[in-house]
Amino acid sequence: MTELKKTPLYAMHCASNARIVDFGGWAMPLHYGSQLDEHQAVRTDAGMFDVSHMCVIDIGGTVGSDDVRTFLRYVLANDIDKLKTPGRALYSCMLNTHGGVIDDLIVYLVREDLFRVVVNAATAEQDIVWLNQLNAEGEFGVTLMPRRDLAMIAVQGPHACKKILQAVPAVRRATEALKPFGFAIVSATPYGEMLLARTGYTGEDGFELIVAADAATALWLKLAEAGVRPCGLGARDTLRLEAGMNLYGQDMDINTSPLDAGLGWTVELAVARDFVGKAALLRAGCRATFAGLILCETGGVLRAHQTVLTAAGEGKITSGTFSPVLQQSIAFARMPLEVQVGDLVQVQIRNKQLAARVVNLPFVRHGKALVN
Repeated sequence: MTELKKTPLYAMHCASNARIVDFGGWAMPLHYGSQLDEHQAVRTDAGMFDVSHMCVIDIGGTVGSDDVRTFLRYVLANDIDKLKTPGRALYSCMLNTHGGVIDDLIVYLVREDLFRVVVNAATAEQDIVWLNQLNAEGEFGVTLMPRRDLAMIAVQGPHACKKILQAVPAVRRATEALKPFGFAIVSATPYGEMLLARTGYTGEDGFELIVAADAATALWLKLAEAGVRPCGLGARDTLRLEAGMNLYGQDMDINTSPLDAGLGWTVELAVARDFVGKAALLRAGCRATFAGLILCETGGVLRAHQTVLTAAGEGKITSGTFSPVLQQSIAFARMPLEVQVGDLVQVQIRNKQLAARVVNLPFVRHGKALVN
């Protein structure tokens, strides 16, 4: 049996009596006692997640050249040229030649000869192999450096910014003007160099903090002292579902086009550039409706893999849960293209068919319900 990988904060999770589970080969906290309380802490105050299992990859090039940008133009479905100045980040999918999603990721423009990419934990090794393969085949000449010497903590919630500044006053000036998908690197903090990105996976304001692995525990403790609540994977999942955010491996994968996963907004087809998977996307187009469902009846909870029965044929739930904010069961579903927002459908839950309404995503943003 393969031993689970551990983040630099693993001992801290154990000391906090977290329930540890296997998440893609990593020993990760599911919750610290109450998943619901952790969810509500992020929606109303501030919570923090250990996301150090995700892999940071630095992609470097020759000073004065645009070789890294040229490489990423080809690798990513979104347009890297949207990043015009250092300090900005971009969400994108990375596709295979058939238009399937190898991974979804965030890329940061540090400087023209250095871009930083954060990829999912479960796909990190195959991502690195794929990137190296494309680099070699295209003779782009960039260097790829996985940074397992780094740790990442996501601090999320309406009071996240205030509590981060309380814990780390040295970052105040650098972060005051940061907008969503902006980031800053502060070299002189008590935890060494820190990258702070105004990004997240919860639908709330907040930052993702990247520091040296050996500084992570001290930073975690300082954030906890400032009143930031430790949160586990359970709350992270219900939060991202309410916020309408896809999870790799459930809502999209190598056999799913981003156009069929509600991620068409991350694909730039209009710009005259080639990228891996573009030809396949243009051939196939969008073949499915990807939308939210709200269960209209009692007697079950929406879960992944349940069949959705529509007037136009069958669909499938990709992710589902009970929403603490809406107090209703919610889900993402991939359904026939003819299905529209407002339609009523039936979901097969065990031996019953229960009615659900098709809605736009997200369900919740900044703590407020966006659907009735």
